This record gives sequence, structure tokens and C-alpha cells, in this order.
Amino acid sequence: MKPSGIKIIATNRKAYHDYHILDTFEAGMVLTGSEIKSIRAGQISLRDGYATIQDDEIWLMNVHIAPYHQANRENHEPRRTRKLLLHRREINRLIGKLREKGLTLIPLKVYLKNNRAKVELGLAVGKKQYDKRAALKEKESRRQINRALGRRNKGYE
Repeated sequence: MKPSGIKIIATNRKAYHDYHILDTFEAGMVLTGSEIKSIRAGQISLRDGYATIQDDEIWLMNVHIAPYHQANRENHEPRRTRKLLLHRREINRLIGKLREKGLTLIPLKVYLKNNRAKVELGLAVGKKQYDKRAALKEKESRRQINRALGRRNKGYE
């Protein structure tokens, strides 16, 4: 637990590989009791999730929150749509941005902030295949440079 009261539960690492993140937003989630218990236990997957706008509200789609075993018959549907809570001006701004060609809203991470579940949404545009290859090549070259510098600094050369 960080001193700021934030505990990160899940991150969507694939999002940074598949998308260029242009802007981020923090949103609350409307959850049932068994969902928040599963989230606190770390039983959440953001891999295929995305957010969409329906009736001037933002909904989180296709995010898997595992059923809570102690909830019994009061359990939730794992991939149900969940309403996200944002200020009206943020929703209006997102509606305007999402009308642009190629932009989408994806969940980047889920965390607990002052005992409330929050999701960080990223306004993103998809990467092309050559962008992904270039990013991997740059990452690998940075790793090799750091290895070489590390060896030299330790007196191995």
C-alpha cells in the first residue's frame, strides 16, 4: 500500500503494446458487493476490456471479474457491463473526442483509492504492426545499452 492510499489491483500491460495512449481519466465503478470482494482479492482481468458510450453514460464492457466463492447465489455475472462514474463535463469531453476517427477508451488499471474501486481509462488510438515492431526494437536496444553500461560501471571491462 502506498502512502497516498492507492493500491493497484490490476494493470492492462497489453494496452500499452497495442495502443498509443493520448489522455487518461479516472472513473469510479458501480459494483455489487461480490464484485468489490473479488476485486480486493485481485480476481480481475482487463485484457479484452473497453469502454463505450450509451445514452450519455460511459459503460465498461468485457472486463472479467471472477465470481466470489463465498457469495453463493448472490454472485454476479463475470463479464457484465458496469457503469462508470465521471463528471458530466468529462463525459461530454469524451463524447466529443470519441467521435474522432480511430479513438477508443480502454481500461489501463484498476486500483483502490481510499477504499473505493477506481479505473483509469486511456483515450487511445491503435498502433500499426510496424509501430509495435519499432517499439520492441527500441526497448531491446535500450536494454542492451543498459547492460553494457552496467558491466562497464562494475569494472568488468
